Amino acid sequence: MDIQAQKFRDDEFWRLIPTWAHVDYKTFVDDKWQEKNAVTSFKKLIKIVADVADEAFLRDAEAGFQQAPMAVRVSPYLLSLMDWSNPVDCPIRKQFLPLKSQLLPDHPMLKFDSLAEQQDAPVTGLTHRYPDKVLFLALDTCPVYCRFCTRSYAVGSSTLTAEKVSIKASKDRWGEVFEYLKNNKEIEDVVISGGDSYRLKASQITEIGDSLLSIDHIRRFRFATKGLSVLPMKVFSDVAWTDAVTAVVDKARKQHKEVCIHTHFNHANELTAITKKSMDLLFERGVKVRNQTVLQNKVNDTPERMMSLVKKMSYVNVQPYYVYVHDLVKGTEDMRTSVKTAMEVEKHVRGTTAGFNTPLFVVDAPGGGGKRDVHSCEWYDTFTGISVWTAPTVKPGQKFLYFDPLHSLKPTAQLAWGEETSPQQMMQAALDEQNYCK
Repeated sequence: MDIQAQKFRDDEFWRLIPTWAHVDYKTFVDDKWQEKNAVTSFKKLIKIVADVADEAFLRDAEAGFQQAPMAVRVSPYLLSLMDWSNPVDCPIRKQFLPLKSQLLPDHPMLKFDSLAEQQDAPVTGLTHRYPDKVLFLALDTCPVYCRFCTRSYAVGSSTLTAEKVSIKASKDRWGEVFEYLKNNKEIEDVVISGGDSYRLKASQITEIGDSLLSIDHIRRFRFATKGLSVLPMKVFSDVAWTDAVTAVVDKARKQHKEVCIHTHFNHANELTAITKKSMDLLFERGVKVRNQTVLQNKVNDTPERMMSLVKKMSYVNVQPYYVYVHDLVKGTEDMRTSVKTAMEVEKHVRGTTAGFNTPLFVVDAPGGGGKRDVHSCEWYDTFTGISVWTAPTVKPGQKFLYFDPLHSLKPTAQLAWGEETSPQQMMQAALDEQNYCK
């Protein structure tokens, strides 16, 4: 039995930052206070952490802010959980605060919308890729902004390095989405994302829930949110929001339909006693929570860290669902891992706990191939870092290429990617290869 996994940090850790030393528990767990005091600029960051971060780190962060393709927004909860004795190596800091010294050039094959979500969108903000499932981008804002966000092409405001596609919450746009869903009876499953469902008002949760439940052929939908990880206190602080979610879940259950929450924990240190209080409340309400992790370099890319996360989540009734190999996202080359790493971590995790509590490791095939089991590649060259994937049901007859980060390759392979003709030759060789894994 892993006794450590059952322990959840329950000290007033935010008081270790002098700026918040006076903040009591009641104030800290108020989601409105969290939102009001979120760090959204370097100016705000330095004001809060100047007493716990050294000058070198702050200068590095300032330069990182200027180059980041994602707008920065970090909750006090997250900022307080960062290890300020060693912020450079902190797995939570890595996910939200960019450092210029760690940034690497993007992979030559990166595309801004790497998963081609807009390509598969019959209606603005609705991606219909799988036969019976759609992705509904209800809005384009989040309670925090993750560096690794695969939807950085649309989420948050534009930055110095990235012009964003606007997908605002609007009744007219939502109306078009609901009309499309009504007219396409093969659709049974809807993911409500964005942005982040945490940012939906209680009335909007109800509106979306009632609209989907009124469509007979919609059997399942889930509200996707990073919020349970980065702002867990909202569950018991914003009573109206949680009541709205609960009401939708209860109404769905009476119709013999499933509604749940999909969330996004990446490291065991993200789970605290505040997390447990929130997850316990949702569990008592009958709200199922599943988790989707992103595999990240020096965050959770070891068997030990991943197993710790999986075990920790089990004690708050959060079911592991997916572990994604990091998508090709602008400005995050330093955070990506190889497919080989994912395979190795998966082998160690599998067998440590019950099968239903074991996440499926997947590659979301660039170009719209969808999620594929990490072991199901058709071909993989660890030297070039190119893997080939097919999606017979989603995109019959097509091949999709994923590219390992250059920093994971041997120096000679890295040089080849920098040559004028070698990349095309390597990709063509991969596509022509007949000696597939199977």
